[in-house]
Amino acid sequence: MNETNKTSGKKNIGKRIGMTVLGIAAVMLLIVAGYVAYVILSYDRIDDNQPLEVIGTAKTETLKLNTEYTAVTYNIGFGAYTPDFTFFMDGGTQSWAASKESVIDCINGDIALLKKYQCDISLLQEVDSDSTRTYHVDEVKMFRDAFNGMSSALAVNYHSAFLFYPPLQPHGASHSGLLTLSNAQISSAMRRSLPVSDSLSRLIDLDRCYSVNRIAVENGKELVAFNVHLSAYGTSGDLQAQQIQKLFGDMQEEYEKGNYVICGGDFNHDFLGNSKEIFNEEVPEAYAWAAEFPDQMIPAHFEKLTDYHSGVTIPSCRNCDKPYGTDCFTVIVDGFIVSDNVEPTFMDVIDNQFLYSDHNPVELKFKLSSSGFNEENGD
Repeated sequence: MNETNKTSGKKNIGKRIGMTVLGIAAVMLLIVAGYVAYVILSYDRIDDNQPLEVIGTAKTETLKLNTEYTAVTYNIGFGAYTPDFTFFMDGGTQSWAASKESVIDCINGDIALLKKYQCDISLLQEVDSDSTRTYHVDEVKMFRDAFNGMSSALAVNYHSAFLFYPPLQPHGASHSGLLTLSNAQISSAMRRSLPVSDSLSRLIDLDRCYSVNRIAVENGKELVAFNVHLSAYGTSGDLQAQQIQKLFGDMQEEYEKGNYVICGGDFNHDFLGNSKEIFNEEVPEAYAWAAEFPDQMIPAHFEKLTDYHSGVTIPSCRNCDKPYGTDCFTVIVDGFIVSDNVEPTFMDVIDNQFLYSDHNPVELKFKLSSSGFNEENGD
């Protein structure tokens, strides 16, 4: 073969290699574009004002006046957060629970805790029913089976497509929600959609909502229990304010009807305003997500409960960029806001040492007052 043919052959080989590389790149680009389109097109918000199915028959139809009841709000962290668990969105490494057995152990631990405190009303957040991250364990069924003498309502707030991130352990598809359990019959329940971002950050911010759960009271009024989980990741302060404004608007409307109102949940704000500083020697910028709760937005006749029985000594949430320990960033973001016809008799964060979740539960004992109604609130 002469030099001309050799040169021509080398050029042809180089051209074929180049075309092959371009072809592979084009296929990869099409796969990525197709996946992005799949995620975006599969995103579909649940309609506002969705009636929720009430499951189960409770022990009693109505709540009594001047009788002490116990409520607990608890973000269970989808049954994944053992004390050594770190979460990729918090700066950690993990996306799934350690194992299916670990999920079941955590949920069983949560169930035992709620039974120990003899909860009349449980407001639970991040309860998975069919998620990759929790090996498709139906946690909702586990709670309902364990409390089969209670009524319950589930409001779905996370129903994502399969997310291929992080690459080494993709978060996968998720189906999760807010579960409310009650010893007195929930007569009806409604899912209320919260404002969320219009940007692509909405794909990781859940289909935010709160649930409105109605329980009859012996005087003909209702206890309206709000179960809420506000936005955290990548959410502007303005959007958080819009969420709180909508929530408080509904709460105030119920109070003006003469009803009793309890709102419990994960507010994703520093509930005290300065619990970051109380629990941590320094507060790096990375933990600025826990913005101060906007007390000025709380409506008249409502109170944010911060009179902790143990003082401000027990955090309700840990940041999961590292395993739980004394050097973890901790804060109080969970709690209760109640109307002034609800009489708190005890309130505290339960020191569960973050055994089953990145949150500790918050317990409230309360009575429904037979006095305090006037023309302003429906009587």
